Amino acid sequence: MKLVTFSTGNELRLGAVVDDRVIDLAVASGGVLPGDMIAFLQTGPSAMAAAQQALKETTEVGVPLDDVLLLAPVTVPPKIVAVGQNYMDHVREQGAEPPKWPILFTKFSTAVIGPGATIRWDPALTQQVDYEVELAVVIGQAARRVPAEEALEYVAGYTVCNDVSARDLQFGDGQWVRGKSLDTFCPLGPWLVTRDEIPDPQALAVRTTLNGQVMQDSTTAEMIFGVRELIAFASQAFTLLPGDVIVTGTPPGVGVFRDPPVFLNDGDAITVEVEGIGALSNPCAHDLV
Repeated sequence: MKLVTFSTGNELRLGAVVDDRVIDLAVASGGVLPGDMIAFLQTGPSAMAAAQQALKETTEVGVPLDDVLLLAPVTVPPKIVAVGQNYMDHVREQGAEPPKWPILFTKFSTAVIGPGATIRWDPALTQQVDYEVELAVVIGQAARRVPAEEALEYVAGYTVCNDVSARDLQFGDGQWVRGKSLDTFCPLGPWLVTRDEIPDPQALAVRTTLNGQVMQDSTTAEMIFGVRELIAFASQAFTLLPGDVIVTGTPPGVGVFRDPPVFLNDGDAITVEVEGIGALSNPCAHDLV
């Protein structure tokens, strides 16, 4: 299934995309399923089965995808766990040594925006805004001290993330949180593709296109620590909750390591995509207010 958080007015709803139409899952299930993504995930694996059954049985035709506003699939994740230096080809690009264990940091949930929303920044605060395509993992049930061989059982599904980064703040601060967490710096979407549709998260093409030019082009096979290992590693330290998002690192081609560097500018259009999930596009603009 492709699960979405959408709006046709003032209310956010949980839906499923079927043949370019959006079916409201609460309506399709006769009120059995909640209208909120987090509440849906907190219900556990039974919610996925109920959603699939509702889609088989419903007479609801939904609304055209083009007529709804898609938001991030999880609009306010409890946690966003991000991973640095996790693609071998990205490590080679920097002339660095691969890390011995995952490098974790966080992005604040206030950075989350959805497809089509504008990435904004104040040029007086940062002038080195960069892009990073990343496979994002959405946790489906609470995970604590999970062994790697069981880790995928805790995944609800996958989406696409653009780990937008203010490099001057990131490197100038000496730690990464501020430069990674500016408002609008975590586009997610366009939907959550459920785990059953992605049999191997380590075999997906990933790509970034800036104003029509391909900037990143790699595969999740290049990950140093795969999805299983990341969930196991993180859950040894803290509990992963339903709706938590793990963004798994980026391949080479980011702007800061290009010669000359390429940073996002006012008026740019950036698209990040992951095979089997889809493309996430956002315009860019200076925030001068």
